[in-house]
Amino acid sequence: MRFKTLSLVLALSLGTMLPALAAEATVSASQPVSLTPFASVEGITEYRLANGLRVLLAPDASKPTTTVNITYLVGSRHENYGETGMAHLLEHMVFKGTPKLPGKTIVQEFSKRGMHFNGTTWFDRTNYYETFAASDDNLDWALQMEADRMVNSFIARSDLDSEFSVVRNEMEMGENSPSSILMKQMSASAYQWHNYGKNTIGARSDVENVKIENLQAFYRAHYQPDNAVLTITGHFDPVRTLAKVTEFFAPIPKPTRVLPITYTREPVQDGAHEVTVSRVGDTQLIGVQYHISPGAHPDTALMSLLAQIMGDTPTGRLHKALVQSKIAVGVGANTFELQEPGYVMFFVELNKKQSREAARKALLSALEGIAKQPITETELQRAKTALLNNFDMTLADPVAFGVGLSEAIAAGDWRLLFLMRDRIEAATVADVQRVANNYLRESNRTLGQFVPTDKPQRAEIPVAPDVDKLVGGYKGRDAIMAGESFDPTPANVEARTQRMKLGNGLQLALLPKQNRGNTVSGVMTMRMGDEKSMFKQAMVGDLAAAMLMRGAGKLDRQQLADRLEQLKAKLSISAHGQNLTVSFETRNKQLPELLALLQTILRQPTWSAEEFAALQNEALTSIEDQMRQPEALAQQALSRHGNPYPKGDIRYSASFEEQIAELKSIKLADLKRFQQRFYGTQDAQMALVGDFDAKAAAAQLQTLFGSWTAQEKFVRVADPYIEIKPGKVQLETPDKANAAYFGGMALNMLDTAPDYPALALAGRVLGGGGLKSRLMDRLRQKEGISYGVGSWLHVGPLNNNGSLGLYAIYAPANLARVQAAIQEEVTKLVETGVTQQEIDEARSGILQEATIARTHDGSLAGSLSNQLYLKRTMAFTAEQETRLRAVTLADVNAAIRKYIDPARLVNVYAGDFAHAKQAVAK
Repeated sequence: MRFKTLSLVLALSLGTMLPALAAEATVSASQPVSLTPFASVEGITEYRLANGLRVLLAPDASKPTTTVNITYLVGSRHENYGETGMAHLLEHMVFKGTPKLPGKTIVQEFSKRGMHFNGTTWFDRTNYYETFAASDDNLDWALQMEADRMVNSFIARSDLDSEFSVVRNEMEMGENSPSSILMKQMSASAYQWHNYGKNTIGARSDVENVKIENLQAFYRAHYQPDNAVLTITGHFDPVRTLAKVTEFFAPIPKPTRVLPITYTREPVQDGAHEVTVSRVGDTQLIGVQYHISPGAHPDTALMSLLAQIMGDTPTGRLHKALVQSKIAVGVGANTFELQEPGYVMFFVELNKKQSREAARKALLSALEGIAKQPITETELQRAKTALLNNFDMTLADPVAFGVGLSEAIAAGDWRLLFLMRDRIEAATVADVQRVANNYLRESNRTLGQFVPTDKPQRAEIPVAPDVDKLVGGYKGRDAIMAGESFDPTPANVEARTQRMKLGNGLQLALLPKQNRGNTVSGVMTMRMGDEKSMFKQAMVGDLAAAMLMRGAGKLDRQQLADRLEQLKAKLSISAHGQNLTVSFETRNKQLPELLALLQTILRQPTWSAEEFAALQNEALTSIEDQMRQPEALAQQALSRHGNPYPKGDIRYSASFEEQIAELKSIKLADLKRFQQRFYGTQDAQMALVGDFDAKAAAAQLQTLFGSWTAQEKFVRVADPYIEIKPGKVQLETPDKANAAYFGGMALNMLDTAPDYPALALAGRVLGGGGLKSRLMDRLRQKEGISYGVGSWLHVGPLNNNGSLGLYAIYAPANLARVQAAIQEEVTKLVETGVTQQEIDEARSGILQEATIARTHDGSLAGSLSNQLYLKRTMAFTAEQETRLRAVTLADVNAAIRKYIDPARLVNVYAGDFAHAKQAVAK
């Protein structure tokens, strides 16, 4: 068998600010509260309570989920000397409980209710959000919890002692990323005085030595209703919700303290800075940073357009100047729209053979020579289209919109989000050219070390405008069209789904429904070849799929990207093994044109030699970078352990060295032959979900794809269970501050097995419940040695090669503690089993997460498409959920004893363990 390894996505940045007083705030609930709307723009209404809390309501009944997001106007900008990282540290601690919600109650409730949650810290703000299946009970709990931890959180010395080491591990994770290290050093050089030059996670010494009294005082000052904005989006009753907000938040008194105003202003930079970071690795990076206006200033919207014009791939100037000329393998740009003067960054990625000097020269010439090559109207319109499409898609997604408002709130006011859109629409070429000439100049540049000059040129950075005057009379536009209230139960999904087969065998699943913003999502999977025909073709197939979006029909890569923007569409194509998967999202009016374009992309790729060379270069650089990363090395070692298949077999797991050799040997002609042999839709499945005409879509798909047949017949390659011997692998990754662990054991099981639901519950209890699991409780909450730890269970529908996997990140010095803790927790699971409370919470979390997944059209389309292949319907999903609800405690413990044996684990550890031993010896 082959282990199914997961990429670590450690997006939960818990660590920003927390409560200091154990005493609960109590005030009469009869405090006068005005429910009169303060402002209303495009379907969003603001209310203000007497205690200063601002409340934003954005109801949307089209999806049965609700998002509660609370933004505190405090971040690393507000930290004093010796307090760096305090805001982020408190963000971690706010999950530690209150007198009403002690200990792990908060994270247990998150898991039990299947809530998606997070906390993040940035320069000007801290925010927390929960997304959940819409219900009065879930909403009431989330509101009451946020009100409670606003003023009643524990800021206990014991919690601080355990949590600071978790934050330290998060720091070490960042130290493994070359781009993160470079960005941190560039900002520190660019800002000599202002806190925007300090990394939000803080200085290690500050975090490790913070005084609990200072942390409590920081919490008491900033976590108050007059410093917070509560945003509620999605499916809810506005009248009832406003009453509940009043009930839970109004009793909190308005504080008498006066928040200090940050008065440090960065002087105008009077010469170029330069900094060099030297670390082990293969990928070269060059970054350039320029100071810009505050987020509320009109220039910032113009700078976002300029960043799009310069940094976009493949349409941007930097891509053309550096990637297409083979000077670099990748480029990018990002604008930091902050409350006070922020910055814009441009990055260039090189492989180890490319010249940094040549890339630097080309980069600076493109940026600071922009006066000699003025912005064109075509470039401006392309950038506008891209940014405005992104805005429309955000506005159509209640979850993304609710959380995204935090950035506008932090910049000064939530209405700045709409004002930014208006400014982008109104921008002229002359406006963008003026901004480029003013900010993109040598004296305002940070590429590294400071360099004096006889005649400095200073970029005058404007002060932040009066936001109240900017947005006071702002009316906005009509609210976006709302969608229907869709019931995501398996029975309703099944009742609404239409299935059919086209002339050549292409299977369709169509679920039309009214969506907010008239969106429609689709997924199509083509099945390719058999064991013999696919031999030595896996990487060829991956590259062929990657080339499809780089030119098709009469459109080159840039023109194709422009066409997708015109169609307000997102489109991705990828291949893995025998599958080629197409995913897309667009609007109902643009769907016919997008489907026609998709046919052109799949059947008429241009196979540009220049683009193929660029793709090979990008892939090579990516592989070389992974060869130094502990996570990638550990995952690869686990997937290769006990793999019985010969090199070239589609089930074989190639080493990085083998991947590089194969990549270099592949020719463009190989990709053309692959497409001609394997592409066709006779064995494909496709699903559409959203706002579309099912009859018209089916007819068009018959015309476009109903007669397309591949030369090679598809026969699924079996991947049966194979017993894997236990083992231990330890890999050295020099100069990496963070280490990685991946482990696993083979399981002989299909998802139709009677005891699969029981084992799924056991897997969630062990390490699959987010912040609430046995592994997380032990390694993060109790011992504080890992920022991210957990497990996953893979059990498939066709191949009985299941697996249980484990992962953790940690400091190399903590290797022995991680080994012991994981071994002990797995052993304890087998020997003592789980509790009734644990399986009840796990069951609730799994079922609610499944419900939420069915509210996302793209995810639902993927499920419906896969069901066609498996000859299943939503009735199977309903049956699985019924079986899950019926699982008993005895069932779970029996499944654990049957399938899980710690003695069968394969354990892989990767990190700079040699350096850790030397440090201990010293």
